[in-house]
Amino acid sequence: MLTYLIIGTTVAVSFICFSRRNLINKLSFNSYAIRKRNEWYRVITHGFVHADTMHLLVNMFTFWSFGTYMESLFANIGFGQWGFLGLYFGGMIFSSLYDLIKYRDNMYYQSIGASGAVSAVLFASILFDPWGIILLFAVIPVPGIIFGILYLIYCQYMAKQSADNINHNAHFYGAIYGMGFPIALQPSLMHVFLNQLKQIPWLS
Repeated sequence: MLTYLIIGTTVAVSFICFSRRNLINKLSFNSYAIRKRNEWYRVITHGFVHADTMHLLVNMFTFWSFGTYMESLFANIGFGQWGFLGLYFGGMIFSSLYDLIKYRDNMYYQSIGASGAVSAVLFASILFDPWGIILLFAVIPVPGIIFGILYLIYCQYMAKQSADNINHNAHFYGAIYGMGFPIALQPSLMHVFLNQLKQIPWLS
């Protein structure tokens, strides 16, 4: 399955990079290097590199939790493997566009991690099952659509604070892409999503 292939490759590359700072510098997202030196491969390769084991574990566990479901669902509705790859890597690319513009003249800005792609997969699952339960902090059960709203608000707030080294913009734009990509492939999904929103489980 593609989910396991992506996870395996990401884990392998990340572990290799843990002890090779020069390789991280070569693969990381750096808007200046992309635009000035045409190193466009960085738009993809940064998603295979992580800062540490915890960063890698959180991203890959989340991806595994929703990726297997979305890969199977995409196969069942006719989007297939290319559709799933478009969701994951499209989310990775789309979530990087903001930084590509914002940091175009900053040669020192770097970003790594699959957060944008993972966020896209997570929010695609919310599109298909908005009232499905997501475990907040792996403990607190929260309906997907509620989690999604809180998550987007949180990402926007933290992006404005700039108080940590987490790329909250990648999370935010990855989420937007994750909900928009399936609808772009099949516009009728918007109507399905809106109808599902009306069917609040505890009011049925």
